[in-house]
Amino acid sequence: MTVGGSCLCGDVAFELVPGDWMGHCHCSMCRKAHGAAFATHVSTEATAFRWLRGAERVRRYESSPGAFRPFCERCGSKVPEPPASGQVLVPAGLLDDDPQIRPRMHIFVASKAPWHEIADSLPRFDAYPPGAGEAVPFSRRSEPAPGVARGSCLCGSVAYEIADRVPGPIANCHCSRCRKGRSAAHASNLFVERARFRWLRGEGMLVSYKVPEAQRFTQVFCRTCGASAPRVDAERGRVVVPAGSLDDDPGAREELHIFVGSKAPWYEIADDLPRHEAYPPGPYPPPSRRA
Repeated sequence: MTVGGSCLCGDVAFELVPGDWMGHCHCSMCRKAHGAAFATHVSTEATAFRWLRGAERVRRYESSPGAFRPFCERCGSKVPEPPASGQVLVPAGLLDDDPQIRPRMHIFVASKAPWHEIADSLPRFDAYPPGAGEAVPFSRRSEPAPGVARGSCLCGSVAYEIADRVPGPIANCHCSRCRKGRSAAHASNLFVERARFRWLRGEGMLVSYKVPEAQRFTQVFCRTCGASAPRVDAERGRVVVPAGSLDDDPGAREELHIFVGSKAPWYEIADDLPRHEAYPPGPYPPPSRRA
């Protein structure tokens, strides 16, 4: 069965015949690249993958020796990196169709974000499963400092800090735009008052892409590595922080799922957090239940 996929802006599109492996990766590089709690990939053979358009719009960042993280230069979606032969790992958040396979495991759970809890019963591995390879060391890209939570992009060109601990909530959004933009099962966003947020470096390295038909939906990413970055909403006096970009524990935790009516068919919500078909009633984001 052939399934299609595309980036957020639609410039990059592809099709593939899915293989037999799908899994969630919690490594710090995947979390930073996607700005999400974890990345989910589906495997296929290089011979079963085909670009439909936009291969020339793909930029590549070498995150470790010989390993590249490609992204759409216009919208920042993380896209596949097909080799000449062998296996291709496709970010599942880009898929337009149900691949008819489901995640089989969590890997790199030793690097899991402190604000995210794994609630399902899939097998878990601290790094790669036995025999699948060796982990590549990755050091944080911002300098730790007392009294603040800092974050950064994958290459370290962009860094920021949030004053004090943030009550939250962190909201998991399953809308199709968030899934495409983060190339993940869902986005995990932390909302911060503008006065508590400060760029440390790299604001000039940011690229913004606004979905033309959307009122506000805008994806911000580093032009060098493609990693998701915070979006300053000056009109409403707040900053939308992709929680996967954080280097420190912000104190906030996931508290709700929104737009579950648009949830990816291959992802099952296993926790007991409140779920909303679209936005929750009342102001958004809602007040934290932990405040």
